[in-house]
Amino acid sequence: MEHLPIPYLLQHIPDTPTQLYIRGTFPNEDGYKFLTVIGSRKFTTYGKQVCEKIIKDLAGYPIVIVSGLALGIDSLAHRTALEHNMLTIAVPGSGLDDSVLYPRTNLGLAKKIIESGGALISEFEPHFKATNWSFPKRNRIMAGMSHAVLVIEAENTSGTRITARLATDYNREVFAIPGSIFSPSSEGCNELIREGATPVTSAEDIINFFNFEKQQPIQSQIVILDPNEEKVINLLNQPLSRNTIAEKLNMNIINLNILLSSMEIKGVIREELGKIYKN
Repeated sequence: MEHLPIPYLLQHIPDTPTQLYIRGTFPNEDGYKFLTVIGSRKFTTYGKQVCEKIIKDLAGYPIVIVSGLALGIDSLAHRTALEHNMLTIAVPGSGLDDSVLYPRTNLGLAKKIIESGGALISEFEPHFKATNWSFPKRNRIMAGMSHAVLVIEAENTSGTRITARLATDYNREVFAIPGSIFSPSSEGCNELIREGATPVTSAEDIINFFNFEKQQPIQSQIVILDPNEEKVINLLNQPLSRNTIAEKLNMNIINLNILLSSMEIKGVIREELGKIYKN
């Protein structure tokens, strides 16, 4: 387990951590803007759609998605970033050793984050087990290391609200997604907006805040597939596992993995929860 020099933005909060551990690669701070995305553990369909849409539309810009690896919006933010080839950093409420990484159900996600060029960071010792007090403590890391915080959904009393208040204390921009007045999941966001958070209704609001030059729409391109890639596409009328595809094509799994990686780069397939989908 390596030590990470304290990132620049984190050096300028009142309760700067004295040490940070890292697994993976920390992005160049000069080349990226860091956006913390947080929200309810029990998100609604609306929250899921908003999270996926906004992160998808931020893909291609030099933005790193930061979140806490928790169940709910955190996991969704990490997964969506990975699906669209964005760097993402997870700040769990535990140490970084596999034996204690929390939550256990996201161990696979954590490994994907590292493999995709992102990182896990924590101020806790590698074998530290998550406790009730460690989550609010790590929330200040997420708020402090980012240029802005985006709150997707939040109840009025929640850890998400605490993180947003910390971001305000650290003079970070706080974005909030407005929601229905009838939805408890949107109470926290609507209250944040009343308190001065910037309402966000599209990724363009965040792009404009960071003063990025707006990208030109990508023109549709004809993707040329080789015969083996066409065979894979023809199989994917329903999502299949890698092993199933290998069996159906009578192909060595190593060669198939190389083939699927090429197809993912071309944007014709994606992998979710161990299954290959046709785009």
